[in-house]
Amino acid sequence: MELNAQNLFTTNLPEDHISENYRRQVFDACFSLVTPEQFKTPEVVHVSEDVLKLIGLDKNDANSEAFKHMVTGKKLPEAFKPYAMCYGGHQFGHWAGQLGDGRAINLTDVLADRKIQTLQLKGAGATPYSRSADGYAVLRSSIREHLCSEAMFALGVPSTRSLSLALSGEQVLRDVMYNGNAAYEKGAIVCRVAPSFIRFGNFEILASRNDEKTLKQLTDFTIANYFLEIKNDEKKYTSFFEYVVNQTLDMIIHWQRVGFVHGVMNTDNMSIHGLTIDYGPYGWLEDYNLGWTPNTTDLQHKRYRFGNQPQVAFWNLIQLANALVLLTKETEDLEAILDQYHTTYLKKYIQMMTTKLGLSQVKEGDKELVLDLEQVLMLAETDMTIFFRLLSNFDAKQELIKADDAFLDLIKPAFYNFDALTVSHKSEWFQWLTTYKSRLLENNFSIEERKKHMNAVNPKYVLRNYMAQLVIEDAEKGNYDLLNDIHELLKKPYSEQPQYEKWFAKRPDWARNKVGCSMLSCSS
Repeated sequence: MELNAQNLFTTNLPEDHISENYRRQVFDACFSLVTPEQFKTPEVVHVSEDVLKLIGLDKNDANSEAFKHMVTGKKLPEAFKPYAMCYGGHQFGHWAGQLGDGRAINLTDVLADRKIQTLQLKGAGATPYSRSADGYAVLRSSIREHLCSEAMFALGVPSTRSLSLALSGEQVLRDVMYNGNAAYEKGAIVCRVAPSFIRFGNFEILASRNDEKTLKQLTDFTIANYFLEIKNDEKKYTSFFEYVVNQTLDMIIHWQRVGFVHGVMNTDNMSIHGLTIDYGPYGWLEDYNLGWTPNTTDLQHKRYRFGNQPQVAFWNLIQLANALVLLTKETEDLEAILDQYHTTYLKKYIQMMTTKLGLSQVKEGDKELVLDLEQVLMLAETDMTIFFRLLSNFDAKQELIKADDAFLDLIKPAFYNFDALTVSHKSEWFQWLTTYKSRLLENNFSIEERKKHMNAVNPKYVLRNYMAQLVIEDAEKGNYDLLNDIHELLKKPYSEQPQYEKWFAKRPDWARNKVGCSMLSCSS
């Protein structure tokens, strides 16, 4: 097994001057060198072949002892210089100070096919940034991250990737719901892959300490290695911020397109590459609900609810701008970029939604069509994924007859309780479908073209929480068949895949309030 290790981060940025691995505040540095814990009996249980290819490896490599040792931290190639990054962050809107890689250890930067990818182990032991935690991860949260990373990529959503899922061979004590009922669970390690794991918080911690020297080093390094097209710009720091704003905005548009809710949009969980990062208490909308959050910690204020994700991203970008001001020395250009955010977001959101509706171009009145749809979808529990997938079969030439509810037959399977629709609800649905029908008759697509375009952006399959929970329950018993099946299913979320048709279904009643299926805590 051969990898072209580069160690860009550790070679070019200031290192923590303390070499011992104990919890502490780290100053004047971007990282601390850390050695992963060498677990005695680790076991690799799943590998993503697509990510193998991404870093220049193949199946034979994945079956080797060297690979197992690498993705579990047991024994690393000599060329690797593993490290944990120092960063801070705003958590639920409040400055939390230093956070850092508390249970993540970056192994190295790999050059493959002329692209840099960073390998990172999550759950491989404590670092100076672990605070009161142990640096471990458990199987249930690791399965969720491993599956979701690859599911998001297949959906076309910018995301970190997951190379492998492994058992550490250790038992880890966790309190799943933070209610005093701690229990031992199987420890696990995920090997994550991304161009880098640099976050908004990497810049924030340095600015909060007024460490302009290190902040400049980090920003110059980031631009020189990941934003080559702007490295010679006269106002490169402003250009860098503009890139991050645009990439973040595009990521949020994709989240809203597929109904994904991140759950913990703290600034330390925001990638400067505009990648979805840190899969904790996430979830996909079951019924379309702008106010839904999957995170039990967020239940009271619902800061990270589905409909608020665009605004939270904006707020987080303001915090990044506040850090970069230390380098730009002025605010006008940064403010001008931020001033365009909401206008640009709304324009791209309407474009995205009209695409989901199978419209070939945005016309006057489409904004109202989209916003009205949001309202009717929330009249009664309506499954977002199923609704949009079924809508591709809508025939604009068919007469809509209000009297016997037949006009709802096509989308009826998307309602969790069709009988909950009142006469008033049905009237609003009839009005929307009538308007949509008229709009489709103006469309440039044929019926076949419209269906093809809609099915290319409206997935048939997403990683519903109950599906992940079923995988977890089997895996905890040592059975990984369902893990393999769901991983394969999610690689082609827009394809019909008749062998997996049973997963094109609403959340079952038993999962409505079950732990792991409805809401989740940050425990892992």
